[in-house]
Amino acid sequence: MPHSSSHDESNLICTVMTSGELTSILDQETTIQVSSTLEKSTGKKNLIDNSPETCWTSQQGLPQFVQFRFTKRVMPKRLSIIFQGGFVGTRCAVCIPMSSDEAAKKDWQALTYIYPEDVNRRQVFELECTKPDLIDGGVTGVKLVFEESSDFFGRITVYDLRLEGTIVQ
Repeated sequence: MPHSSSHDESNLICTVMTSGELTSILDQETTIQVSSTLEKSTGKKNLIDNSPETCWTSQQGLPQFVQFRFTKRVMPKRLSIIFQGGFVGTRCAVCIPMSSDEAAKKDWQALTYIYPEDVNRRQVFELECTKPDLIDGGVTGVKLVFEESSDFFGRITVYDLRLEGTIVQ
């Protein structure tokens, strides 16, 4: 289910894509980094373990982020996420690395913004952009930057996160 928003973001032109054959681009080789973890039992490994019993919870303060690095170049197309209501990242920049160069590893550029609702159910966001030069040839990483939270203290809790797309050959 595509998400549309009336939020205006200059220089970002994204549209809903038509569904094709997508696959998970998160695998055993994917490196996951997070901005913070509340405690060991709510660590980053819980983001993609497919268990409804586990979650990642950040410490307080904004922004918070989840970053993925891939061993192959990928074309991210769809993000689906389940938050805990009350601890939702209500404004999230979906960023890609500006370069695959090791020296520029910390430079990220917003691909699009998503605006999740403050609910417990799975939310799906299409990531296809009309500016193909941003992801032409695939990307080596995706970073979700939670700029706003429904929690007064800025905590984020994610029970499941899926990132689908295609692997660039």
